[in-house]
Amino acid sequence: MSALAQYFVLNGKQVAGYDKTPGKMTEKLIDLDIAISFEDNVDQIPESFDDPGNTLIVYTPAVPKDLRILEHFKSNGFQIEKRAAVLGKITKEIPTLAVAGTHGKTTTSAILAHLLKQSGFDITAFLGGIAENYNSNFIHDGKDACVVEADEYDRSFLKLHPKYAAITSMDPDHLDIYGNVEELINSFEEFSNKLPAADNLFYKKGLNLEGNSVGIEMEADFEIRNIKIHSGRYHFDLKHDGKKISNFEFSLPGRHNLMNAGMALAMAISYGATPEKLKKALQSFKGVERRFSYRLKTGRLVVVEDYAHHPEEIKAVYQAAREMYPDKNIMAVFQPHLYSRTRDFAEEFATSLSKFDQVVLLPIYPARELPIPGIDAKYLLRLMSVEKKKMADKKELPETVKNMQPEVVLVLGAGDIGNEVEPLLKALNDEN
Repeated sequence: MSALAQYFVLNGKQVAGYDKTPGKMTEKLIDLDIAISFEDNVDQIPESFDDPGNTLIVYTPAVPKDLRILEHFKSNGFQIEKRAAVLGKITKEIPTLAVAGTHGKTTTSAILAHLLKQSGFDITAFLGGIAENYNSNFIHDGKDACVVEADEYDRSFLKLHPKYAAITSMDPDHLDIYGNVEELINSFEEFSNKLPAADNLFYKKGLNLEGNSVGIEMEADFEIRNIKIHSGRYHFDLKHDGKKISNFEFSLPGRHNLMNAGMALAMAISYGATPEKLKKALQSFKGVERRFSYRLKTGRLVVVEDYAHHPEEIKAVYQAAREMYPDKNIMAVFQPHLYSRTRDFAEEFATSLSKFDQVVLLPIYPARELPIPGIDAKYLLRLMSVEKKKMADKKELPETVKNMQPEVVLVLGAGDIGNEVEPLLKALNDEN
């Protein structure tokens, strides 16, 4: 939503909006003269935006259905569009490369945008996270290409008009929307059918799709081979169409991130980027905020923040941390996201979290949901087999973590757990 807001401002529109909580992004939007209210109060709507004749209302399905501001616009004849529909109209106008998947799409789309921009293309990009190279989730250089994160939630990605697309994963998620895994997979297949040709699709090897497969150390249309780690960075080759491009360098840890890089490289090559420019571009990619973002890195202690909120994502983050720190005591601090997701994947969450040496759970972040009887963080804690596990509320969190004396701390979740990182760092630094 914030990327769309920036897009409209840069295209000469007056913009205002509502958000539940202030943060760095809302501060940035306010600096662009966007009026933001943090109260669900109709009286807070600026007068110039309360005219149905000249105001477009854009909303995300992430907001509660009973939001009073949205109900006001609906009952007073305003033109109302979902974010995905507006993004769909924009992607009709620019050759679009869309990245979909239940996980990996934010990092892959950020890498792809960086690769194309550094390869000389004038791009527009709508990303799902803050790309650290640009300190933004939005790039607006031109219309050679549009890079967009294609969100499967609420079937939003079916509103897009991609010329090229990637599908990074189709693991079960959002079953509150889809009902079952088959419907989720059908939706991804419907998304892939929007492409002008099957050869314009790129997907992780192993998914039952047609197009270009991407694999790590296995036969595929695009193969990541000869992986080595030097000074905490991956070095690898990329094989495609009987050719080998040697000596790529990439700083993000974890095999899942290697796959994200391979997917982005495959798309960029197919779009016309040259290997030498791609090598320099990938080497300079810094990452995405809250995707294995180092917040503290000393000889005694490492703190990493990550958006992981699905069992597969937690497993991937654990693999990355264990690969980088094989002999360290690794703790997960996890805030479950949504009652329904916790219920639907309780066993899977317990299995992935039990890989860690220590776990601290925060209460469930409800987002748009009401509580479900019997489903809470304590229920999840009971299912976990890890010996050193605790519950903590936000006030207790810094002292709880400090007293457990971990060597590597992974702060995980898609809710507001990011707000707890600074107090946690202060407590851990005070210990030093």
